[in-house]
Amino acid sequence: MMTLDPFYLLVGEVGLLETLLPCGVRLVQLRLKDKPEAEIRCQIRHARDLCERHGAQLVINDYWRLALELGCDFVHLGQEDMETADFAALRDAGIRFGLSTHDPAELERALSYEPAYVALGPVYPTLLKKMKWGPQGLERVADWKKRAGQTPLVAIGGLTPERLPGVFFAGADSAAVVTDIQMADDPVARCREWVAATRAYVR
Repeated sequence: MMTLDPFYLLVGEVGLLETLLPCGVRLVQLRLKDKPEAEIRCQIRHARDLCERHGAQLVINDYWRLALELGCDFVHLGQEDMETADFAALRDAGIRFGLSTHDPAELERALSYEPAYVALGPVYPTLLKKMKWGPQGLERVADWKKRAGQTPLVAIGGLTPERLPGVFFAGADSAAVVTDIQMADDPVARCREWVAATRAYVR
């Protein structure tokens, strides 16, 4: 089973990677929404090359077919994406995958695919998007880790550096961050703060 970096950066455009990767980011997800396919392909290709240059692991959100086409080796899939994903093709190509979960049934289903990690969220209230699930809380994080066993657990939603001790003590292996960095007055400084705060949890 792979070991995840404890800091998991999520970005909505490749341009952010150019400024944030030099902060010491080692694990990053490119989450592209509502863009033409040609632009998506271009951004994925650019992100792949940037991450290779900086020694970071790139995870492509949703677009597993393009990950196959463009030689990426890690994807993240939501529950709806799992309906159409060709897991056999991903495995044959050596592409690892992480899966989103929000309730016990989704977790059981996700674990049956033997993913590289499962994600749980939102742990805390989040401004990222309107969700039908309320905040999961740290007790749910601890329960998820017991259920997931050796499968790494990613916590996401409303996380801040100040909340890291509770999240990792509850059993999370990695903390995924979106808005706390992207909405910061100085995203670069905030990203460096996150990298420094998570170094104590490297396993």
